[in-house]
Amino acid sequence: MNSSLFSLLFIAFLVVTLITRLWLASRHIRHILRHRHAVPTQFAEKIPVQAHQKAADYSIAKTKLGLVVLIVNSFALLGFTLFGGLQWLSVAMLQIAGTGMLYQLGLLLAFAAISGLIDLPFNYYAQFVLEEKFGFNKMTPGLFIADTVKGVAIGTAIGLPLAWVVLTLMAGAGEWWWLYAWIVWSAFQLLMLVLYPTVIAPLFNKFTPLADDDVRVRIEGLMQRVGFASKGLFVMDGSKRSAHGNAYFSGFGTAKRIVFFDTLLARLAPQEIEAVLAHELGHFKLKHIVKRMVVMFALSLGFLALLGYLKAHVWFYVGLGVTPLPGISNDAMALILFMLVLPVFTFLLSPLSSITSRKHEFEADAFAAQYTNAQDLVTALVKLYEDNAATLTPDPLHSTFYDSHPPASLRIGKLLAAK
Repeated sequence: MNSSLFSLLFIAFLVVTLITRLWLASRHIRHILRHRHAVPTQFAEKIPVQAHQKAADYSIAKTKLGLVVLIVNSFALLGFTLFGGLQWLSVAMLQIAGTGMLYQLGLLLAFAAISGLIDLPFNYYAQFVLEEKFGFNKMTPGLFIADTVKGVAIGTAIGLPLAWVVLTLMAGAGEWWWLYAWIVWSAFQLLMLVLYPTVIAPLFNKFTPLADDDVRVRIEGLMQRVGFASKGLFVMDGSKRSAHGNAYFSGFGTAKRIVFFDTLLARLAPQEIEAVLAHELGHFKLKHIVKRMVVMFALSLGFLALLGYLKAHVWFYVGLGVTPLPGISNDAMALILFMLVLPVFTFLLSPLSSITSRKHEFEADAFAAQYTNAQDLVTALVKLYEDNAATLTPDPLHSTFYDSHPPASLRIGKLLAAK
């Protein structure tokens, strides 16, 4: 393939992806507006019309913000690639750091910093304007800044050594470097499953043992029936950032722990909390997490093999607006270009992931209905949909592309049928 043809291919996929995403968003907004005036019959006795309309307005506002972010990021992508941004950044970093590993790590850091600065205003707006408008924001500007600084520090402390290892393999491990890099990446992912819940997450939130005896007894009985061993039941102070509620379990092996948002405990009854957790445990017992990890590892292996092929061809760089600099390694540039363009070429495959995820959600719901009262899960889900302002009327096609969970009507309909 020559560079001109690859440039045309990149532009074509970018245009198709952009048009598709704009079309899906407009469909989603129109569909929600058409159903805004009345609560769907299935939920008419459970959710007030005011809550339904709040969810509609919240979903539309998030979609519109997403459109702005999409357009800005598309221009940023073109700016980095075909308009010469990465080429300029590469030359500037070469003058600052010289050749060698320092140049490559500096290029990665500079790209990450610029990308973060582009995202920062939208993150701030989403938190302090959009979430604030709909009553969900509990975060202060000081906490926002602290979270941002911590995130950058942790990302740098973890990301730089990992990048150094990968770049070292790219430079010196021969044509099979991508296989060795995949082994390192996979080991890193498994290590993070252990470190995140015990080391990283406590840097952002406070985790305290579950003190509610009624809930604790129910959860311990559920875990005994299901056959799930946990290192502990914890409550996370999610209310200091958001009014949204959730529950999850994290960790791997002996580090598994169950975590409840304090906002969830404040809203749901003990039997509803038990049903929600039964759903989450269903993912574990039905091997959904293992299956997702296997798919993730397989995809990462394939993508690294593809990168191994692309990085050796000049047309890959030139076709994306970068002329490789003589006398230096272009491995860091290859990584950046690959990360930038991969979503453009894979977006149309998004429904494949959603279909699998939805199948898992239905299976976890059925599992919960086996070990708890299905009606308790239904009432819990209705409360969560209302409290989180999740629209009950998403556009079906938009949902197929973006939503990992089935629409409320389908999910609750299956639960009621099972009951």
